[in-house]
Amino acid sequence: MKRFIASAALAGWAGLAIQQYLVLYSRWMADASLLGGLVSFFSFFTVLTNTLAAVVLSYALVNRPSAGRHFFLQPAVSSGIAVSIVVVGLAYSLLLRHLWSPEGWQFIADELLHDVMPLLFLGYWWRCVPKGTLRLRHIGYWAIYPLLYFVYVLLRGHMLGQYQYPFIDVDTLGYPQVFMNAGGILLGFVAVALAIVGLDKIPKVTKD
Repeated sequence: MKRFIASAALAGWAGLAIQQYLVLYSRWMADASLLGGLVSFFSFFTVLTNTLAAVVLSYALVNRPSAGRHFFLQPAVSSGIAVSIVVVGLAYSLLLRHLWSPEGWQFIADELLHDVMPLLFLGYWWRCVPKGTLRLRHIGYWAIYPLLYFVYVLLRGHMLGQYQYPFIDVDTLGYPQVFMNAGGILLGFVAVALAIVGLDKIPKVTKD
């Protein structure tokens, strides 16, 4: 199982590294601020969530106790990240994939962050995260993350006139439609969270 976790962690960090390089390289070629590119990079829900997933997988590989390891490997925390990264994959496939056709290194980064990592992390969650401790109340805690992100991107977009995703572009869609879109995604998030809590209750079959 260590090899699987190591491969998953490597896939996550590789996808993030490739995407970050592409963003910074494009900013450099355009003679734009690299710091601004870095801030923009970490303003995507996909990047933030994949970073969290890669951190969990990396901590799962080491046995040295630390506050960070203790926090991220808690079943409730790892499960919340699993919900978020599944939503990343679903939202991309349903709402964004048809909008562009990436090629080359961009295609590789795109597949790693939106398709490969959600599947790998879900596999890690199913096989390695202790089960039986999740409760419905955890869904409320998990939802804080996307809600705070939504507030952040709205404020950032209002100040810079740049929104990270087309379905929350207030300048194009207006606030009513943006809130409807966000509400739909939140409902999807809750549905995935309910599925994770339900799967957590399934007893694992053990061999005598």
